[in-house]
Amino acid sequence: MTTIRLTNTKTRTKDVFEPIDPDNVRMYVCGPTVYDRAHLGNARPVIVFDVLFRLLRHVYGADHVTYVRNFTDVDDKINAEAQRRKGLGDPRSLEELIRERTEETIRWYHEDMDALGALRPTQEPRATEWIGAMIAMIGDLIARGHAYEKAGHVLFRVRSYQGYGKLSGRSVDDMIAG
Repeated sequence: MTTIRLTNTKTRTKDVFEPIDPDNVRMYVCGPTVYDRAHLGNARPVIVFDVLFRLLRHVYGADHVTYVRNFTDVDDKINAEAQRRKGLGDPRSLEELIRERTEETIRWYHEDMDALGALRPTQEPRATEWIGAMIAMIGDLIARGHAYEKAGHVLFRVRSYQGYGKLSGRSVDDMIAG
């Protein structure tokens, strides 16, 4: 079998890739926030991870690789566009306008990435499908002292996690806003 070496961000070394389960190699990639047309910054990770997806399929078999890329379909910019359309006299509800905007933006995204020749992921969940789980997770983080509320926002309590900064190679003190 072909050996794949990937850069380990934590150790800064190139390590042999060993999947947890060779019969189901899993790859999760953060996808775009779907508020408008895709731009070059959206295309770059698609191309990079398309190459990795194809390599994994070649090595482990197409039926043994699961590639998941999410869509963030909840955002202030999406809401603002729905409000703008409503202000222009569109009689539909904000929920309908938001859904329409995210659907059209996802369609454009697929068209653009298809034009680049990128394979589509195995699954493309939407953030709005997981709001309940996110709320529960945030509540758990607050209850465990890893997050706190301030000015209407929930913030991560950086010092509560001893390993924070190991991937970036920066100390917590260097990352604290002044």
